[in-house]
Amino acid sequence: MRLVCLAILLTVQVAEAQDKKDCQDSPLISRFPGSVITACKDSADDTFEFSMPGASSKKVEGEFHYLEYRHKTASNAQLARNLGTALRTAGYTIVYESQGHDKFVGHMGKTWIQLEVLSNGEIEEHIVKEIALTQDIVASAAEMSNGLTNSGHSAVNGILFDTGKADVKPESAPALEEVVKLLKQNAAMKVYVVGHTDNVGAVAGNLDLSKRRAAAVVQMLVTKYGVAAARLQSYGNGPYAPLASNDNEAGRTLNRRVELVKQ
Repeated sequence: MRLVCLAILLTVQVAEAQDKKDCQDSPLISRFPGSVITACKDSADDTFEFSMPGASSKKVEGEFHYLEYRHKTASNAQLARNLGTALRTAGYTIVYESQGHDKFVGHMGKTWIQLEVLSNGEIEEHIVKEIALTQDIVASAAEMSNGLTNSGHSAVNGILFDTGKADVKPESAPALEEVVKLLKQNAAMKVYVVGHTDNVGAVAGNLDLSKRRAAAVVQMLVTKYGVAAARLQSYGNGPYAPLASNDNEAGRTLNRRVELVKQ
């Protein structure tokens, strides 16, 4: 997905020969003159914690881009001043500026940018454009039944939420319908609906988010699908029961889930 190009104050400069192989400037912002790219990463779906006021953060998931630049002659103050001016002139809403004026976070619509000048003169640039979450694999009633029978719990693939929110997305309907089918086939079954998160961000925030998501699923099953409330109980487990390592996005994706646990 191509990001919309925006005008900035920094002068466009052709990448120099010493740029890291296969790295190139973002179409959103040009490099500071004389700097070179030392690292980069691009992902169609990843997350990043953007700094926010009060030592808090905002986790955004979507199309992710990272660039690291090094500049040998400009002062950190000069670098920071140019970066901050670039975002403001482009029309970004600045939601965070560090006390030392060396880190800026701005957003325009669903595009978020964090620019930071490090103590060694490196510039880090994180960009995430929020995208709609998709779920290609949905757990079937039969698979969930097998999981509950064999291990006492089963992940419900296909229940989706926006990043940092607890509202069940409409795209979750196929997965919820399979849960209803499971409960209809097992009239005496009662389950805990358990929310899980990855370990990105504060533990307290993840615990609260997991509780709210589990409660939202229960409410949806009761109010929209007619499941008896006495058969369901919500619980939030935060990051405490990962299925995979949180050191990479593939593992974090598996860990952000809703499970059914047999009562």
